[in-house]
Amino acid sequence: MCKSGVVTERGNRPVCILGLGLIGGSMMRALAASGRATFGYNRSATGVDAATTSGHDASTDLDATLRRAATEDAVIVLATPVTTIEPIVAAIAEHAPACLLTDVISVKQPVAEILRRVFPQARYVGGHPMAGTSRSGWEAADPDLFGDAMWMVTTEDDTDAADWTVVADLALSLGAAVVPAAADAHDRAVAAISHLPHLTAAATAAVGAGESDLALRLAAGSFRDGTRVAGSAPQLQRAMIEANAVAVLNVLSETIDRLIAARDELRDHGTTAVLVDDGHRARMAYEAMNDRPRVAITDVEVGAPGWQKAMRGAAHRGHVWLG
Repeated sequence: MCKSGVVTERGNRPVCILGLGLIGGSMMRALAASGRATFGYNRSATGVDAATTSGHDASTDLDATLRRAATEDAVIVLATPVTTIEPIVAAIAEHAPACLLTDVISVKQPVAEILRRVFPQARYVGGHPMAGTSRSGWEAADPDLFGDAMWMVTTEDDTDAADWTVVADLALSLGAAVVPAAADAHDRAVAAISHLPHLTAAATAAVGAGESDLALRLAAGSFRDGTRVAGSAPQLQRAMIEANAVAVLNVLSETIDRLIAARDELRDHGTTAVLVDDGHRARMAYEAMNDRPRVAITDVEVGAPGWQKAMRGAAHRGHVWLG
């Protein structure tokens, strides 16, 4: 899907952000603080008013924003829920067809499918910063949100090297480390480590709150930490989970199977050893990975034959791109 295009000097191209909520707003704040030219669009006038009051360059006029992006050869960032992007993509195709396009949406295959239908000539390299809070909107935006975060940048066999580098450099400039991945592998991964936890948090919260007010009064760290993401806006949770339905169904089925097995083990043998031990080992592996220094990808030259596959292989070994 990606095409080669005119690439300005790395790090100097303006950034046009479409959607100024938590992620888009945090990007705008961080990029503006670094001195990079940044402007954006938001459907809500309230969000635009808050952004402009804070000294940022924002508008409710999508077409005018995109015409400006075309004039300035800006990198366009889609930062709205996947359920809203189809008319935005159509507008980009009309008003800024030559601009490099990326996104920060939590699913990648549905975005790519919309682009194939609506704007097949797009110069597109997808992205997904693994950062966020349970809050939303411009007021939740934090310029430090992406520091030390992982930022997945899609790396398909036809990804253009120059365009990929521009998007990767954008993530690096925000303090993140880049994880190269194919769209389908990304969606399977986030189903397990992001979308499933929203459902298990919702289940834990609903069961806990359904017990009695006594249970909520006694609730402490386990309940608080285990249900944090259930506090996110329900429509945003549903948008990302339902857009990744196939992958979520697979991990949800595995989770249900494990819980049923734990229930049966407890009922028949008075123990939950298998699930608890498996979970403990997995958590320790996660902590060990985060305690070790990051291993940078240093043996791949972006643009060399087969660089995309080599990047993906390194990421599957836990390595990251640091530029």
